[in-house]
Amino acid sequence: MKRVLVGMAALAAAFGLVACSGGTAGSASGGGAVPAAASVPTSSSSSAPTSSSAPATSSSPESTSAKPTPKPTPKPAPKPKADPEPSTADVPCAAAAAASGTSACVDISAHRAWLLQDGKVIYGPVSMLPGRKGHATPTGTFHVLSKEKLHLSKQFDNAPMPNSVFFYPGDAFHTGSLKVYSHGCIHLSATSSLRFFNTLHIGDVVQVVP
Repeated sequence: MKRVLVGMAALAAAFGLVACSGGTAGSASGGGAVPAAASVPTSSSSSAPTSSSAPATSSSPESTSAKPTPKPTPKPAPKPKADPEPSTADVPCAAAAAASGTSACVDISAHRAWLLQDGKVIYGPVSMLPGRKGHATPTGTFHVLSKEKLHLSKQFDNAPMPNSVFFYPGDAFHTGSLKVYSHGCIHLSATSSLRFFNTLHIGDVVQVVP
């Protein structure tokens, strides 16, 4: 009886080992247990590679704001026109225009006066007033006799005559009123009389025409 039980137990154990191996009955010889299959080593290269490149960033959208309108380039200011040179043709004094060096011309009827250099106008015409009725300014061609920065007229109670340039005895270019006629002199503005005084020299031609 014991032998029968032992044989049955051995048979039962053999069937149990076969079932654990995962095989079918009778596939393994000698009824030995099939050793467990070794685990397959996993390759390190099988791991999913990580991307080394940085994730692409989306480009920033273009600005939709309007571009500033460029300011127009200002046009250069036009150059001022140069004053026309005085014309000698307007000077009615042939002797003064023909003289060398500096000279002066006086037009009594037009109330104008000029300064010339070698026949060319260098100043004028400027306004002037001649002598009044009964004290007319002499006409003709004269020469500068003398110059005095501030002459005092003894004939008329030491009346001041700034920038006096005498071209006839008792008569001169000098600063005077351009509204009141003189006693024979040539009245000029302060600016004009100073220019005549600084320009004319003793001996220069002074021509006075009616």
